[in-house]
Amino acid sequence: MTPFPISLSTPITYAGPPPSAADVVVIGGGVIGVCTALFLAEAGKRVVLLEKGRIAGEQSSCNWGWIRQQGRDPDEIPIMAEAQNIWRELAAKTNVDIGLTQGGVTYLAHTEAQMQGYREWLEHAKAHDLDSRMLTTAGVSELLPNIRGNHVGGIHTPCDMRAEPWVAVPALAGIAARAGATIVENCAVRALDMTAGRVTGVVTEAGLINAPEVVLAGGAWSSLFLRNMGVSIPQLSVRATVAATDPLPVVQMGGVADRDLAWRPRVDGGYSLASGGFIELFVGPDAFRSLPKYLAQLRHDPFGVRLSPAAPKGFPDAWSTPRKWAPDAVSPFEAMRVLNPDPNPKKIHDLCARFEAMFPHIGTVRLKSAWAGMIDTMPDIIPVMDRVAALPGLTLGTGFSGHGFGIGPGAGRILAALATGEDVGHDLTRFRLSRFSDGSKMRLGPAI
Repeated sequence: MTPFPISLSTPITYAGPPPSAADVVVIGGGVIGVCTALFLAEAGKRVVLLEKGRIAGEQSSCNWGWIRQQGRDPDEIPIMAEAQNIWRELAAKTNVDIGLTQGGVTYLAHTEAQMQGYREWLEHAKAHDLDSRMLTTAGVSELLPNIRGNHVGGIHTPCDMRAEPWVAVPALAGIAARAGATIVENCAVRALDMTAGRVTGVVTEAGLINAPEVVLAGGAWSSLFLRNMGVSIPQLSVRATVAATDPLPVVQMGGVADRDLAWRPRVDGGYSLASGGFIELFVGPDAFRSLPKYLAQLRHDPFGVRLSPAAPKGFPDAWSTPRKWAPDAVSPFEAMRVLNPDPNPKKIHDLCARFEAMFPHIGTVRLKSAWAGMIDTMPDIIPVMDRVAALPGLTLGTGFSGHGFGIGPGAGRILAALATGEDVGHDLTRFRLSRFSDGSKMRLGPAI
């Protein structure tokens, strides 16, 4: 199993062509869109999943691979519990080893303030019967023998899991296809087809597909797609870098994060390393438009984001990226089939050096590969799962803020239910789109 995210050089699995009609069209072949299509197909709907590049070609194969309840917003915890159960069910429906492992998740603390934040979140864990527990300094040493650093404690949730995202999401797509979903890669959706103010289909580069319902799960591209349709949402995209090591001795079987470093073991014996507290924002037009909505987040963590003056050409919020185009014109989605940002080279070096310093007994940390992904984020670090009132017939699932891989099966089940008018089974008030326009005070999700 090679630890490389999917890219434009990955062979096309689902070549099409797309059909002329469907019950539901899903835009976006990441984990959210794939799981939505899977549940729609299992419900007997004629569903078409359209991906402009490759299935899991962007953040869905670039993420950490954590499937965690720990640290979730309280309103996400029930959905995440459902998602974990679905992950187990789906892993049994494919003959591909997706690396699903229950190794737990641990957050380490350097200060008493961090510990207090963990204690406060633990009350939510207790309310949902999670097995989370606080760790003392001695508890950290017991869980992570040979660790170096001034950790004063932490929090640990044994029931949390992980999987290999670049294997798992294509495997889920395979389940969806076998259930009857039509999947087409290399087929961009340019715009919604509207009749009398309601969605009646989508206009793709391959032609029109008639459908009374559409689900937009476009990740970093969702905001750009909606803006062309006259709807503005305060979604931005940030770059996060990941380093993958060669095989190393086992230091812990689960995912672990502290102030400067996060890691998890992979099935090939190496580790994926990342920085939980460092992301990069390429400043573009949407960043300026959305700034007022992000003030609460900036005040809470003013040094957590590094700003770059301009995004590379073709990125969703690049200054040169068109914001308007006609349905019969080539769209920005065709100009960039796969959003594949370069990793931050200095950050790669820092991650390896920090892992070596934290576990000196493992010896030299050798790099196997490195990559970066563009994370679709929202001002309160909480996704949107809602119907779009301004575009009847459209359901939106976006802004998962780097937490979408784990919750993907639960979110997909919810979005499928929203699109078909079925009972979603959860209170979605926290995830409504109107929270950014109805005067609600911005309430940040947990930053742990």
